Amino acid sequence: MADKLRVVITDCQKEVKIPTGIRMLIRRCCHAILESESFKGSAEIGVTFTDDNEFQKLSEEYLGMTTDEAVISLPAGENGEFDVDKVTGAKQLGSIVISVKKAVDQSVAYDHSFQREMAYLTAHGVLGLLGYSYDGALDRVSMREKEEWALYQLGLPASSSYI
Repeated sequence: MADKLRVVITDCQKEVKIPTGIRMLIRRCCHAILESESFKGSAEIGVTFTDDNEFQKLSEEYLGMTTDEAVISLPAGENGEFDVDKVTGAKQLGSIVISVKKAVDQSVAYDHSFQREMAYLTAHGVLGLLGYSYDGALDRVSMREKEEWALYQLGLPASSSYI
């Protein structure tokens, strides 16, 4: 389990008012993933809420393409090796960027709450920071099981699209 976890959340969009409790939910979700992965030591994760236009610009800049996804992970390390903040000793895991408008649209499309969608996107993003990917069918299933386990730990029911 992570000794200490710092999650820095920045809201850079104006389209969607972020409901009370979302920031705490995101912090709890980050913690649930790190705990389920038996992450050792202190960690820091950045989470940025953005609009679709900025999201696509960042996707193009960092991934070299636009995407239909609502979250991108920008890991700060590779193969479990991360930069360490010299002052705090925390491992810098990287940043997650979430398109909030797309999260709203997906929550409607998948018929579940905005809270569940934001938690799912956060779980997916943190796993991406830890090196997981959706490259193959088995990777997808493994990652999806980890995402759903974290949401279960947070008391968020499985979506009908997964069951």
